[in-house]
Amino acid sequence: MCSGTFTGIRQVVRAQTMLLPVAALIGVTVAGAEAGLAAAYGVLVALAVSAVLAWREQQSIRHPEWNQHRLLKMFMRVGVERLVILVALLGLGLVVLKLEPFPLLLGLGLAQFAWIVVATGRGDR
Repeated sequence: MCSGTFTGIRQVVRAQTMLLPVAALIGVTVAGAEAGLAAAYGVLVALAVSAVLAWREQQSIRHPEWNQHRLLKMFMRVGVERLVILVALLGLGLVVLKLEPFPLLLGLGLAQFAWIVVATGRGDR
């Protein structure tokens, strides 16, 4: 069961990686180079958050001796880690790099939509 879940996360990361140039090209075509960069950054933020989840999932797979209490604590910690990374990277992009907010959030939303597409495409595998 765990390895199938990890394969699903790999598919999500792969889908989000494929969306990176697509989001950048759409942003450049529609609103210019700055929008393309912001959209690509949004996809990269989603990819970083997904990579943390994949890393922690792989870590839990390597330790079958962990009990359910420890896995629950890890589940909660991963949620907090992902939220902190998301807020930090969005803050970096919006405040420090001064990227355009709308294309950045569209890129992030498009990459997060990959979760839904992959999940519905997998069924009950």
